Amino acid sequence: MDYSIIGKKIKELRQVVGITQGELAEGICTQALISRIEKGDIYPSATSLYQISKKLGVDVNYFFEIGTTPRLDYVQEVERQLRKLRVKHHYQEMMEIVKVEEKNPNFIQSESNIQLLLWHRAIHTQEVLNNKTRARSLLNEALELTYNTKKALSEREMEILLSIGNIDFSEENYDGALNYYEKVKKGLTGSNHLQDKAVKTRLLYNLARLQTRTGDYIESNKSCMEAIRWSIDEENMYGLGHIHYHVGYNFELMKQYDKAIPYFDKAVLIFELQDEHIYISYIKKRKEELIQRSEEHTL
Repeated sequence: MDYSIIGKKIKELRQVVGITQGELAEGICTQALISRIEKGDIYPSATSLYQISKKLGVDVNYFFEIGTTPRLDYVQEVERQLRKLRVKHHYQEMMEIVKVEEKNPNFIQSESNIQLLLWHRAIHTQEVLNNKTRARSLLNEALELTYNTKKALSEREMEILLSIGNIDFSEENYDGALNYYEKVKKGLTGSNHLQDKAVKTRLLYNLARLQTRTGDYIESNKSCMEAIRWSIDEENMYGLGHIHYHVGYNFELMKQYDKAIPYFDKAVLIFELQDEHIYISYIKKRKEELIQRSEEHTL
């Protein structure tokens, strides 16, 4: 797809509608960004293009009909946005992008792109609609598009397997969850290079949660510490706040309160750095409870 053509069409439609770049940008992005899009310097994100099309009174597919198929950079931008919203747990906004791209005939020409959308629809179905049966069905449908036992697992397939395992975990089917986690672990062993370093972090954290749930707190902390070392080595902070809190939680369950408190403090510091304030007040309250228990324990 030639994004310079899209920029020209946006400019033409804007002038026909009779609005300025600033008026088009309002509620979407900056006027400077609209200017760069119209010049063809950059391509609009999936969400921005959808919002621009609404303001200009055309269907978003209009812009794809003037090209042939989405360029790789457009697909990567959609995937980047979905990942960002997924990590932040902004599932409703994530689903809006999925709905837009599901209507884009050029985007869904690729099985890989269909898989991407099915995976995120499944996450929304589980997390927002709380329909685990339907979520599992969507995940299996997504996996079957590319899964082949005769080839190495792709990172996307690992992510989908983790998602299925998490459904089993939430249903207290721990053997089922472990089976999926082990498949991902095996896939990572055979992978020489990961584009998304957080895949391994997610696996280790999910294993740690499972080990805690089954009462194996020491092994859980080993998984957490491996995840922390991996994240530091790869300079990737994904999940570090949750992992540090989980180490502290394991020590709490083992009634080793003095060891738990420093990990709660580290979790708070990381969440502050990442601007994840939703967790901070909860952990601080839990810390105060532990301090009180520790004092009672020493009396």
